[in-house]
Amino acid sequence: MNALSYAIVQSPLGPLCLSASMAGLTGVNMQAHKQWPASAHGENNPEHPVLLRAAQQLQAYFAGEAKDFDLPLDAQGTAFQMRVWQALQSIPYGQTRSYAQLAALVGSPKAARAVGLANGRNPLSIIVPCHRVIGADGSLTGYGGGLENKRFLLKLEKALPEGPHQLVRQRVLDL
Repeated sequence: MNALSYAIVQSPLGPLCLSASMAGLTGVNMQAHKQWPASAHGENNPEHPVLLRAAQQLQAYFAGEAKDFDLPLDAQGTAFQMRVWQALQSIPYGQTRSYAQLAALVGSPKAARAVGLANGRNPLSIIVPCHRVIGADGSLTGYGGGLENKRFLLKLEKALPEGPHQLVRQRVLDL
């Protein structure tokens, strides 16, 4: 495993701990995450090129100036987790998907719970947009960074439906 570097950056959600290897970004953690502050291991190196790019792109995202991230990623997980995290990246900015839709997307339509577990283990929150996954009824279920942060991110992206009926209509249109 490559040596890790980390940096703490400020955001509208509070401090974020970014971590990176020489291959790419390995983590984006909020204080509410179980991994905080354990994610701050390795060398405190805010000048690491991947960490600098991640901080700049996150700043542009929070300012409403960027909708996508262009960063090398070095997430570590099982083959199934990696498939789920890849699928998360296909959810467009400003849209949401249910766990069942995400399960179908990864080719395991009956594995919504397993998808939920993999989603919850996503080490690259915001960058790999696990906040865009919601309950089938439109509820804001589970988020390692806290439901208030999930609500904030969805509002920022204008993806928070005004009511459950609007979400159901959106899902039907997306299918």
